[in-house]
Amino acid sequence: MPNLARRAELPDRAPDRDLLDRVRAVLLEGGLVAFPTETVYGLAARADRADALDRLRALKGRPEDLPLTWHVGSSAALRRFERVSPLALRLVARYWPGPLTLVLPGVPNGLEPLTRNGWTGVRLPAHRGCAGILEALEFPVAMTSANRHGAAPATDADTLERAFGAEIEWILDGGPSRLSESSSVLRLGPGHFELLRPGLFTLEQLRLAAGLRIAFVCTGNTCRSPMAEGLARKLLSERLSVRGDELGQFGFELCSLGVHAAVGQPASKDALAVMREQEIDISAHASRAAAAEDMTRFEHVYCMTRGHRAALAATLPPGKDRKLELLDPNGNDIPDPIGGTRADYQQTAEAIAACLKLRLEAWA
Repeated sequence: MPNLARRAELPDRAPDRDLLDRVRAVLLEGGLVAFPTETVYGLAARADRADALDRLRALKGRPEDLPLTWHVGSSAALRRFERVSPLALRLVARYWPGPLTLVLPGVPNGLEPLTRNGWTGVRLPAHRGCAGILEALEFPVAMTSANRHGAAPATDADTLERAFGAEIEWILDGGPSRLSESSSVLRLGPGHFELLRPGLFTLEQLRLAAGLRIAFVCTGNTCRSPMAEGLARKLLSERLSVRGDELGQFGFELCSLGVHAAVGQPASKDALAVMREQEIDISAHASRAAAAEDMTRFEHVYCMTRGHRAALAATLPPGKDRKLELLDPNGNDIPDPIGGTRADYQQTAEAIAACLKLRLEAWA
C-alpha cells in the first residue's frame, strides 16, 4: 500500500505556529500541500520553483497553456503589481476575501511561471486558516483546484486523500468546503471585462461593483456639464481601451444635469463646436434638471461651482451630501461661458479637462 500524505486539521481561524512551520518546510523543498478554501480544496506549490510547478501540473494533467493562480493571504500582496486599477481595487474591497479570482495585467517579479501573455491570476481565499498561512510565508504560492484536469474538484479532505493521498506531502483538513463551488474568474484590464469562469457572482454584479455612476452638474445643463460628460467619456474610453458607448461594459454610467435646467434643451452652439473640435459628439444631448431622488444613483456628483453644490445640498437630508463634490479638486469654480465668445468656451473646456484628468486616476 503506498504511503499516504500526512494530514492535519486546519480550522477556519489563524493557524498555529507549529503547523505553519511544517507547511513552510514542505513547500520550501518543492513539496505539494492540499489546502481547504471556502470554495473547494486546492493543491498548492511554491510559485517561484519551476520544478514544483511542473510537478503540480503533471499531477493534475493540466495543459501547459493553462496558467496557475497566485493565492495570497492579504490584499496588500497586490502591491507587487506595477499598477492595480481602481476598478480592481473596488472589486477587492467588495469581494475579498472570497470566491473571486482576478486576472490582471502585469507580471509581479518572481511570478513569471504563473502568467500567460502578461496577465496574472490572483485570489485571496476566505478560509482564515489558509489565508493565514499564505500571508505568513515569505514566498508566493500557486494553487489550483484539487482534481484531475476536467474532473470535479474535491470539496472534503477524504475525497482529496483518495485521489491524491499517495502523490502529495500534506493534506490540511478544514472540513467540508463551505461553498463547494469554484470561484468566479474575471479578466479585468484595458479592453477586457470578461468572466472567464462563472461562479457565485454574475457579470452584472461585478460590473456594478467595479464601475462608477457619475453625474456632472451646472446651471442649465447646456454648456459646462454636457462638455464635462463628453470629455469624461472620451478620457475613460481611452483609459479602458473601449469606445465611449461601451463604458457600461465596465460598469460606468455618465450623465449631466442642471440645478435650474429646462427639460430637453440641446447643448449650446459653441459647446457643440468646441467638443466637435476634439472629436466629441454631444449633439444628442437633452438637458435634465437635477432632482434629489437622482442623487441616490450616483457615487460621485461633480458640481461646477460652490453655488451648484450648495443648491443641491439644500435639497438633500442632513448628512446625505457627502457625494457632492466640486469638479476641481483644488476647490475652484469652473467659469460659465454662457454669452461669451468661442474662446471663452474653449477656455472653460480646457479647465474642465484639466480637472477630469486629475479625477481620472481614482476612476479607472
